[in-house]
Amino acid sequence: MPPPHLRKAEPREAPFEYAIRTAERADLPHVREIYNYYVANSTVTFDEDAMTLKEWKAKFDRLAEAGYPFIVAESPTGQILGYALVAAWIPKRAARFTVENSIYLGPAAGGKGLGRALLTELVERSKAAGLREMIAVIADQGADASIALHKKLGFVEVGRMGRVGYKFGRWLGTVSLQKTLK
Repeated sequence: MPPPHLRKAEPREAPFEYAIRTAERADLPHVREIYNYYVANSTVTFDEDAMTLKEWKAKFDRLAEAGYPFIVAESPTGQILGYALVAAWIPKRAARFTVENSIYLGPAAGGKGLGRALLTELVERSKAAGLREMIAVIADQGADASIALHKKLGFVEVGRMGRVGYKFGRWLGTVSLQKTLK
């Protein structure tokens, strides 16, 4: 090891800055791009077909009409780094206070605490919207970080289902977690 006066300073990673705000229609092309990356490259979603901008606009309108939180994380330069939303858990009136969450980060935004920040904000906004229960349905393969994050934020595993999806030539299951908001 060289003497202290000859050591090179370790390069410091630039700070990871972002703001979390309510999603807007103008964000949807970026949201679609993030989501479709996972559709094409992972098993964290069971979707096999990319979502169109028209489909995202319809979803945006449905979520807004229901009063459900939909947020994005934006860099100082205006790049959408990730998003989080809640949607109806099941389409039954009696379940109107129970929602399922979705959180997706751009490929370069993982591992920096952004998922935790988005989920924390999503939980707070869901409480403020009068929602009671939040469900996370997570693929049982390739999503260990997501399962761990939910558990750290107070979600409790409530069930597993095996071989309920088939993608990329393999069978996949799900892990269900739940958090009481009120």
